[in-house]
Amino acid sequence: MQTQIQDIDGFQVSGLQVRTRNADETNPSTAKIGPMWGQFFARQLADTLPNKAADAKIYGVYSNYQSDASGEFDAMAGAAVSAAVTTAITADGFATVNIKSGKYLVFACEGEMPMAVIQGWGKVWSYFNSNTEHERCYQTDFEEYLGPQQAAIYIGIK
Repeated sequence: MQTQIQDIDGFQVSGLQVRTRNADETNPSTAKIGPMWGQFFARQLADTLPNKAADAKIYGVYSNYQSDASGEFDAMAGAAVSAAVTTAITADGFATVNIKSGKYLVFACEGEMPMAVIQGWGKVWSYFNSNTEHERCYQTDFEEYLGPQQAAIYIGIK
């Protein structure tokens, strides 16, 4: 799989957030990420999110890791914002995450969504299970949606 390293300047993403773990996401009765995205699109948050940056892309953000890929983490469906969503709005289920500045290993995903991103995460896990060249930070990771059939997964590395 072709990957590249990019230096990312920090930015903010606001949107809907859930707490989950990968083991729960493999079972439809305990999965939270798919339903969260369903709510994100049903509420048309890509268009109506407060403080959304003018050229904001849609992001899936993973943060607040308990430990590693087997522990709990926060998952978010959101968009880049110019300012954090206020606490009055967070009562509606909104949260804001600061994407950390630093080095990210980027994995390209192409094809029908969400399957292309799901397969992309399989490649991420396989890469880090078999490759010791890079070590994950487990601070912030994110998916950037670039078009109807194109996305990139950014994994923070040390």
